[in-house]
Amino acid sequence: MEYLILLAFWSVPIALGYIFGRSAEARHYRAIHEREKAIVHLPATSLKKPLGSGAVARSELVTGSVVVSVDYFKKAASALRSLVGGPVKSYETLLDRAKREAVLRLKESCPGAGEIVNLRLETMPLSKNVRGEVTGVEVLAYGTAIYYA
Repeated sequence: MEYLILLAFWSVPIALGYIFGRSAEARHYRAIHEREKAIVHLPATSLKKPLGSGAVARSELVTGSVVVSVDYFKKAASALRSLVGGPVKSYETLLDRAKREAVLRLKESCPGAGEIVNLRLETMPLSKNVRGEVTGVEVLAYGTAIYYA
């Protein structure tokens, strides 16, 4: 009987974390898709030289950063995965969302640019406690915005 109470005590927060976490993640992905469609005309490459031909009026360093937190279900899934070992697949969507959001914020920070070159991404896991549990991820996207005359 005690085990059933303990199981119910832990399963309810995990189930709620899964439901609300998936909902928030789906809402964020929808927003990312809409914003990517609106800004698809601005190419961003990791090349060091501009793709376009024309007179460059100016260039500037542009950045975009984001911090995305881990929901309770992903945290519970990673704790179970750490017992067995192997990659934590539940964090892959977290990193994907963070990287795409950082690049979108970078592109939105330079209206009127013709392209962005030398795009780089830096990621940093955020840990809250001494055990080093990942509570979120920070992604910084930076590059050079090229403005053509």
